Amino acid sequence: LQRMLAMAVEVDRSPTCSSRKIADDIFPFILNIPLRSQRETLLNTMESQLLRCRLLELLFQHSCDVPTTSSMSLDKVLYFLSHSSVLPQFQDETATWQRWDEMLQYLSLLLLSYHTFPLSSEHLRTSVGDRMKLIAQKAKARLQDSDDISQLDIQLKMNDFINRMQKTLGEPFPPQIQEKLFMLQ
Repeated sequence: LQRMLAMAVEVDRSPTCSSRKIADDIFPFILNIPLRSQRETLLNTMESQLLRCRLLELLFQHSCDVPTTSSMSLDKVLYFLSHSSVLPQFQDETATWQRWDEMLQYLSLLLLSYHTFPLSSEHLRTSVGDRMKLIAQKAKARLQDSDDISQLDIQLKMNDFINRMQKTLGEPFPPQIQEKLFMLQ
């Protein structure tokens, strides 16, 4: 399945466009996956970083009271950190702290997936045929303006996020959450 999805993203002249179409079709099914372990397996084994990034983006858009229309960027990851509520209650009954833990896991995964785009010099967003030209030209990475965020922005958003978690979970946080907060920051 993962190989077929990765190929489906690649066959179009615009992998970005095809990943959006595929993610829009798959997303309702992800909401119906009953167990966290199954959702994580699907997302962790996804071969297409572009598709995984788009699916995670949709998941966080779904959990925001006010979805954003901005394109995927580091600034958007910070927006999700500030505005998304705990991920939707899936079919399994989980403790509140486990839902926060899953949200942190997916935020980290989104950040890692998005991080591959600038490193690949837009290669993931161009067709397979055009990639060879970019590789031969040794094209440099192009960052978006919304990728230019300061350490202060990160610290302020993380503090707000931690305060929201403290209101819900109380203190001290379970060790899994503390570790994921540290990794995310």
